[in-house]
Amino acid sequence: MITPAAIVAAASSAALVILGLALILTVWRVVAGPTLPDRILALDMQTGIAIGFIAVIAVKTGFSLYIDIAISLGLVGFLATVAFARFVLSRGNIKSKPSASAANGNTQKRRAGGKKR
Repeated sequence: MITPAAIVAAASSAALVILGLALILTVWRVVAGPTLPDRILALDMQTGIAIGFIAVIAVKTGFSLYIDIAISLGLVGFLATVAFARFVLSRGNIKSKPSASAANGNTQKRRAGGKKR
């Protein structure tokens, strides 16, 4: 018969593997993200993954102090996300380059006598 401790050990090991994979994917998004908001969202996701790591380690080891650390990290991560959002809003237009079809449509409208607003 499987003991509850064995179930917790197996589940925590599986959770650490899944969180590790998620961390690798979000690091890739930070490096390769095409726009600044993509990178900011990936950094926010990394904060959530770090909180998950801390929570799984807390369950695995039995130290409840780690839960307080995870809560503190969540608060700091939220404030950092708000600060990044304010930074993006202060920069103005953050759109990526327009597609070729959109650019062709705008030039055809101007040639037809339409004014740019």
